[in-house]
Amino acid sequence: MSRTIIPFGPQHPVLPEPLHLKLVVEDEIVTEVIPNLGYVHRGLEMLAKVRDVHQMIYVVERVCGICSCLHALAYCHAVEKLYNLEIPPRAQYLRIIWSELHRMHSHMLWLGLYAESFGFESLFLAFWKVRERIMDIMEATAGNRVIISTNIIGGVRRDISPENLRWIMNEMDLVEKEFKQLMSTMLKDYTVESRTRGKGYLSKEDAYALGACGPTLRGSGWAIDSRMLAYDAIKDISFEPVVEHDCDSYARSAVRFREVLQSIDIVRECISKIPDSELAAPVKGNPPAGEAWSNVEQPRGELFYYVKSDGTKNLPRVRIRTPTFANIPPLLAMLGGCELADVPVITLSIDPCISCTER
Repeated sequence: MSRTIIPFGPQHPVLPEPLHLKLVVEDEIVTEVIPNLGYVHRGLEMLAKVRDVHQMIYVVERVCGICSCLHALAYCHAVEKLYNLEIPPRAQYLRIIWSELHRMHSHMLWLGLYAESFGFESLFLAFWKVRERIMDIMEATAGNRVIISTNIIGGVRRDISPENLRWIMNEMDLVEKEFKQLMSTMLKDYTVESRTRGKGYLSKEDAYALGACGPTLRGSGWAIDSRMLAYDAIKDISFEPVVEHDCDSYARSAVRFREVLQSIDIVRECISKIPDSELAAPVKGNPPAGEAWSNVEQPRGELFYYVKSDGTKNLPRVRIRTPTFANIPPLLAMLGGCELADVPVITLSIDPCISCTER
């Protein structure tokens, strides 16, 4: 058999970001995968030494724009533990509303790219058309479409008016209706099923042993979600992790479909229960010396932040562990033994974010 090493990335038509893999191929079958991480370096964690504790919110939001709200939330949670702050109830609900809007737009962005990997250009545009409703909501409530900068240490920097809350409820109805039409189109399509069912198989045991997280883990039968920790307003609403048991690329896409609908319900429940209160707790002085950590459920999985304070305005250490970093080992296991033509679809099935992974 002929043995060939084929580079996949960092530039490839199906990749939204510069993931670089070396594929060892024998007669169209991938026998080994060698990741080549480190293509992007921005030194974001090092900036904590020259930016004060409040300025770092703007830095961590730029680890990844698509899930910027969740990066800011995880960072603020960790710093708030240092200050021992109690977050006002309304701020907790607003945080979850914006977080779930980010989850929706991230999943819809990925679903469009996933459709494009099959050659479904019209379906790609249809997903992004629905996603525009979510982007319009974020622009109307926060002033920006992607990096909305609403989280601050102690709460949130702006409110959502009652008129906008009623408008969001109406928009959720439209998003749900349009999204369900696309859901049946994609999940019941013969081409999609033939390209995803049984492809990129990751057993339940391997998913746990290799440290998978997010939809990659839940697509292999594990009901594990950081929102089960009941941070902010999650503790006051009904929530159960979305789980699929087929352990393949189809199952991972089905998890994301169902999570969009779940996020719509979470936003509705938050709006119906949102209380009146202050938007932020007062923060005085530098953070006390000590260490703290936090984790939240980013669209791609568990996002972990560790911060260390020496009592000055700068944090000597900020450590970030992103979900794509955790999902690289499971991806290598999925690709072993697959056909070369399936590599793009399987790789996309973990929703890779190299911007998060390589800081």
